[in-house]
Amino acid sequence: MMKTLVWDLPLRLFHWLLALSVTGALVTISLGGNWMVWHERCGLAVIGLLAFRLVWGLCGSTHSRFASFFPTPARLKAYVSGQWQHQGHNPIGAFSVFALLGLMAFQAVTGLFSNDDVAFYGPLSRLVSSDTGSLLSGWHRSTEELIYALLALHILAIIVYRVRGKNLVGPMVHGKAEVPANQADPVKGGGWIALVIALVIAGAALWFATGAWIPAPPPAPAVPAW
Repeated sequence: MMKTLVWDLPLRLFHWLLALSVTGALVTISLGGNWMVWHERCGLAVIGLLAFRLVWGLCGSTHSRFASFFPTPARLKAYVSGQWQHQGHNPIGAFSVFALLGLMAFQAVTGLFSNDDVAFYGPLSRLVSSDTGSLLSGWHRSTEELIYALLALHILAIIVYRVRGKNLVGPMVHGKAEVPANQADPVKGGGWIALVIALVIAGAALWFATGAWIPAPPPAPAVPAW
């Protein structure tokens, strides 16, 4: 057995920043009131992080790329039959990753257009009609419980693997996992150029999500003094 790098630093930072942002969004929506400002900020952070992950999943290092762990029928068969020996996410873990990323993306995007018809309006709510905004707001609220369910399954899987002797948290902190020496594959790709591209696109997605590019509405007409 030997320790080899599996998760690169950008992926590990993404993982923990996303966990922090999602936790912040869930806590602040529960508190409500003035905390909704921070709920929006956490949601915007999720948008930027997911945009980064999308790019990093295409041009990041070996095990960060979606193609390396997409759950194909052949990979599922190998895993179920006990012949799975690859590093990175196994096919079942891949389903969890795609489900979480997809649901968080859905939550974050619908939140951009949501409103409570009282005090909170998403940064892009002016781009849709009132009916569309109400529909997206309903979807945004109704899928919140799914996030709790998927996060609970994610944590449960970590505990089960830990009981069975496999630590999943450690490698996501320091990046290295213990594997048989004859199965150790060097991590390739994910250099500085790829990182800069991913950060630029993430920054552009974050700027777009803030709605800073939307022209300000015209001022209300003045009310005559008489």
